[in-house]
Amino acid sequence: MANVTLKSLAKHLGVSVATVSNAFNRPDQLSAELRRHILKESEKLGFAGPNATARSLRTGRSDMIAILLSDTLEYSISDPVANQLIKGIAEVLQEQGKDMLLLSGAKAVHSTAEALPDGFIIYGSPKNHEQLERVLQSGKPVISVDCNLADIGSVNIDNYRYAYDIAHYALQQAAGKVAVLGLRLLDSNRVCRMQSHELYDQNEAISRRRLDGYLAAAADLKRELSADQIWHIPVNSHQYAEIAAREALTQHPRPAVLLCMSDRIALGAMSVARQLGLTIPDDVKLVGFDGIEEAERAYPALTTIAQHSDEKGRTAARMLLSGDTKQNVLLECELRLRASC
Repeated sequence: MANVTLKSLAKHLGVSVATVSNAFNRPDQLSAELRRHILKESEKLGFAGPNATARSLRTGRSDMIAILLSDTLEYSISDPVANQLIKGIAEVLQEQGKDMLLLSGAKAVHSTAEALPDGFIIYGSPKNHEQLERVLQSGKPVISVDCNLADIGSVNIDNYRYAYDIAHYALQQAAGKVAVLGLRLLDSNRVCRMQSHELYDQNEAISRRRLDGYLAAAADLKRELSADQIWHIPVNSHQYAEIAAREALTQHPRPAVLLCMSDRIALGAMSVARQLGLTIPDDVKLVGFDGIEEAERAYPALTTIAQHSDEKGRTAARMLLSGDTKQNVLLECELRLRASC
């Protein structure tokens, strides 16, 4: 049969066009035996399946959902928190027969890929505001995760509350100096300490909410936490964390407690502590934030806030696919007490 089409194949098999389409795209709609028969005959006749581009043009749908990342693709895929979120989204999309498209919000150029998805999950505070405006003007459903956008549904955690909780607990475990290894507190690519005039900022970014929680816990317990004991780390990486941790742990007197704004930063600090011959938690107590798998496997295991990023992803994907794009959801977290503090 020359020039086999979906229609001609359906006629040849004596079934409807929808049945042939389901054999390729929605196998759960057919019996296993009928689907095997259709695919076998299709292969014999050289028919590879319905044309996805034509189907998209015809239906106005691509069955694809985009995750608009605030960072580069390379960084997001390597970051354990983003990785867990993407995994959670992927689980739901796979269940619903949808595909995933990752878009970087870190580049300034206009990407034609923005026109493909049926909807968008925006992860993190967008850096490219022109791109964000294009996405919002597309009229397609949008959900945000770890950021708040006007009139857009969101999935978040209460970063202030949980930062307060873990700092309040940690500060009760040891007297002495306190230091914070913070993440993206300033607009700087260098590891550096904060200055007094930079300490209080009304910015609603995740890092600022966590810092506010730390400061409030310290104030309630009458513990000093000055700007020069708060480090800004520009990237959530082991390398940058070690630089800040080495500066903090070689002070005299040395901090008794390190409040780390991510588990990855805390793991970097633990590595530096070992290099300096310090014992955790006897010489210094550390806490993290995120609940990544490495935190539990570390030695000693890391006390942290588990924020269940995979569930964030699943919740956002379900909201988007159900059309529930106006609700603002706050997910619960857990304070996981382990040997590091």
